[in-house]
Amino acid sequence: MTATVKAYKGMGMEGSTARWYDRTTRKDMPEIKALAQRIASTLSPEAQVLEVAPGPGFLTIELAKRGLQVRAVDISKTFVEIAKRNAAVEGVEARFDLGNAAALPVEDAGVDFVVCRAAFKNFTEPVKALAEFRRVLRPGGKALLIDMRRDASIAEIRQYVQGLGVSRLNRWFMMFVFRNMLIKRAYPLQEIHRMAREADWADPRIDPSPMGFEAWMTK
Repeated sequence: MTATVKAYKGMGMEGSTARWYDRTTRKDMPEIKALAQRIASTLSPEAQVLEVAPGPGFLTIELAKRGLQVRAVDISKTFVEIAKRNAAVEGVEARFDLGNAAALPVEDAGVDFVVCRAAFKNFTEPVKALAEFRRVLRPGGKALLIDMRRDASIAEIRQYVQGLGVSRLNRWFMMFVFRNMLIKRAYPLQEIHRMAREADWADPRIDPSPMGFEAWMTK
């Protein structure tokens, strides 16, 4: 496997930054609930799901509400604490562990579905992370990777941010982050294809969206 490593240059998602992200991304709840329903509709009721880099845990919580057995792993200690609190408030059972996407604290062939949303661009060892997604899946299991595209336009990003209904200061800050950090770290679609193949995924299906993509991979 070729070493594909990059230094992390984004914001450290700890402390006040993680708490700000928790508050701000609540505006995405309709999209998150729709994604949870879409995932749940493809799985049997007893399926075991792993979310990698869940942040505040909203998607994991919504999947648990739909009866799935869910666990999640995040590298941020603050996010793990926030996600546990959010799950307790919602009254759902979900396991949140501290860990690195490139060395998941999950047994081989332990889950039926892996999902990673809006975090892959920040992974320091993306190919290793993709290989880990495959390792923890049972045969026939699927992984879903959702993130930005490198070629997402500023107009598309501005439309998304304006649609969140956040304050002018938050809109300014989010546009600053998208322009100066996130777009620069995102990958073009051909690079996603290359890294998936390098991690031994066969023929991943990558569906583009206005700002990003969904990559579906089957073990």
